[in-house]
Amino acid sequence: MASKTVALDLEAYDLLKRQKRSDESFSDAVKRLARPRRPISDFAGLWGDLSATERRALDEAYKDLRAADQRRADRIRDHWRER
Repeated sequence: MASKTVALDLEAYDLLKRQKRSDESFSDAVKRLARPRRPISDFAGLWGDLSATERRALDEAYKDLRAADQRRADRIRDHWRER
């Protein structure tokens, strides 16, 4: 496999190192981070064929996730208020 050497200043290296996952190389991290993003319009209508029952189940799941997020945020806020 061919390779190139790239010089990074310390700040850029630290930023990349923080974004790199434990199971990936620096090359993998750069590819993941630099890959073009898909526009949100690519996802329009993606769930259009869901039944009403499936949509309600998704809505309920999202509602549960939002409630769990709120409980976590409340715990964090309370922890820092106690300090």
